[in-house]
Amino acid sequence: MAGLNKDVVLEIKRLSLAFGGVQALNKIDLTIEKGDIFGIIGPNGAGKTSLLNCISGVYHPQQGDIIYKGRRINHVIPHKRAEMGLGRTFQHVELFRGMTVLENIKLGRHQRIPGAFFSSLFRFGKGLRTEMRCRLEVEEKVMDFLDLSAVRWKPVGLLPQGLQKRVDLGRALALEPDLLLLDEPMAGMSVEEKEDMASFMMDVHRDLGTTILWIEHDLKTVRDLSNKVCVLNFGMKISEGSFKEIRENPQVKEAYLGVEEP
Repeated sequence: MAGLNKDVVLEIKRLSLAFGGVQALNKIDLTIEKGDIFGIIGPNGAGKTSLLNCISGVYHPQQGDIIYKGRRINHVIPHKRAEMGLGRTFQHVELFRGMTVLENIKLGRHQRIPGAFFSSLFRFGKGLRTEMRCRLEVEEKVMDFLDLSAVRWKPVGLLPQGLQKRVDLGRALALEPDLLLLDEPMAGMSVEEKEDMASFMMDVHRDLGTTILWIEHDLKTVRDLSNKVCVLNFGMKISEGSFKEIRENPQVKEAYLGVEEP
């Protein structure tokens, strides 16, 4: 029975997704264990983001199983998956640009705030106390952790791309996820910003104990951070293993023709 191994956080079994006649994912199998920094790489159009969208509930695969912490979640709606501890960032930053950094990050904690309808609606009693405690946790932990305190009151739309990506990460961390899905967290960044993001990812993994499944095109960064790597091409898994192992795979070399090995 799937999920008996307590170290398995996420198991993907024979996952297939098609849009009309286009096969985005074709019988993908993956196992993500607790403590992994698991990299997903592949050319544009390989199905990387489609895979994350299936895991987070944005897309619904036609075949296969998504098993999270021993539970099949194929038909669990996205916000319920978030309540279960699945955090997500996006390739193209999906933030409320007119709201402040703090307001955006606080939204990530919303799924973790219990409370009765009326106490939450009128903000009194347990609902108010829980909200205030969560706000303090967000301000003292997430903001400081990602070095965002200096810009907490700034509208997100006024920040550079690198900082917006960090806010997106902060919103996902406010959920206190067990599994963090990162879709190209370094896209559009300068070299210095990439180094900062890599450092934050390592801090999240080491200090918070968060398992990470991430997509990235920068192969050097994938090599440096990931303990396991999966390569997709045309919706199919063509290799999986350590970076050294996948680099020597002839199919991977063919998929990355013209890309220099780091």
